[in-house]
Amino acid sequence: MDSVKNKAEAGHGPLAGMRVIELTSTVAGPFCGRLLADFGAEVIKIEPAEGDAVRSMGERQDGRSLYAASILRNKKLIALDMRRREAQMLLRDMLREADVFIENFRPGTMEKWGLGYDVLSADNPGLVMVRISGYGQSGPYSQQPGYGVTSEAISGLRDLTGDPDRPPARVATSLTDYITGLYAAFGAAMALIERRQSGKGQVIDAALYEAAYSFVEPHIPAYAALGSIATRAGSRLPGHVPNNLYPTADGRYVQIVAASDSIFRRLLRAMQRDDLIQDARFATPAARAQHPDAMDAVIGAWTGSLALADLEHLLAENEVPAARIYNIADIFSDPHYQAREMLQQASSEEFGTATVTGIVPKMSRTPGKVGWAGRAVGSDTHAVLADLLGLTPEQIAAMQQAGIIAGRR
Repeated sequence: MDSVKNKAEAGHGPLAGMRVIELTSTVAGPFCGRLLADFGAEVIKIEPAEGDAVRSMGERQDGRSLYAASILRNKKLIALDMRRREAQMLLRDMLREADVFIENFRPGTMEKWGLGYDVLSADNPGLVMVRISGYGQSGPYSQQPGYGVTSEAISGLRDLTGDPDRPPARVATSLTDYITGLYAAFGAAMALIERRQSGKGQVIDAALYEAAYSFVEPHIPAYAALGSIATRAGSRLPGHVPNNLYPTADGRYVQIVAASDSIFRRLLRAMQRDDLIQDARFATPAARAQHPDAMDAVIGAWTGSLALADLEHLLAENEVPAARIYNIADIFSDPHYQAREMLQQASSEEFGTATVTGIVPKMSRTPGKVGWAGRAVGSDTHAVLADLLGLTPEQIAAMQQAGIIAGRR
């Protein structure tokens, strides 16, 4: 890919003109970079020659990672051997003109390479450095290796997930990595906004366990004040009744949320059970919260007598918040997903096109954009080194011969 095409591919969205260098692996860091890229930043991702670990995750088509096609989208991909001092110096040179640097090595690694924030900010005072790790840059656990799922275990969030009579469950996606990537991107955006006043960058310390822990928020003051320890509640939301999954006659499930009095009355109207409001167990939100089993039994008997389609019609007609439990096939056939452009076709060098998730959030004046799907390892190494650092073809070829870089010419 030539430099003219590289430059033409950047420049949309509210982050247009921002340059991000991403030296991360697996999910949290690449997702952070993907968010910034979706909204216009020029994101240059550095991988080893064998590729980011995320390329080994998820399903494959013709031996190529479909996951990478999505999470590495909109990025320029270069391959460097970061164990080599020459590659570390290439990174330092790239960071002199960067706005954001995202890394997720174990705390202390960048300092060991002579690339701590003290060094990088001396070169570039406006640089924002986003550091993603399991347990943060400080504290007694900081040097422990951390993945999203182990950090989730420590956060308390995992103990709240699943049914009370079974071991803690997990969501079948890298939930904590995605939460942390969101916080990291949010931190980078805040730092860039603040830099307009101060002219200075700063360090964003995003810890996987803290990102997951933040979702335990309602249970923290309750334990401090009352000593109550939250437990797994299955599909219920404790203290908010009815708010649960209910079976249908055709073997599906529907989520119904009707805890407030106004919505509960609409649910009763759909059920043709207005008499239940006279039952002391169900007369108020507080009373319903004290009798969840009885409430769920009544609603479940009603939903279990109806097919899903008929139930959905009744609930929608009475404006009761409810939804069937979608699987991926449901998503692909749903008109709302199509109308909101949440299934997008990304141009792909490897697949022709790849279907990827759409842009979140929607912005009215400066929307994000899916430009291209993730490419092969090192697709942009030569163009980026020539454009950013002014290296000649001969210099680039020599580094590739020495194994410092990898990529196609």
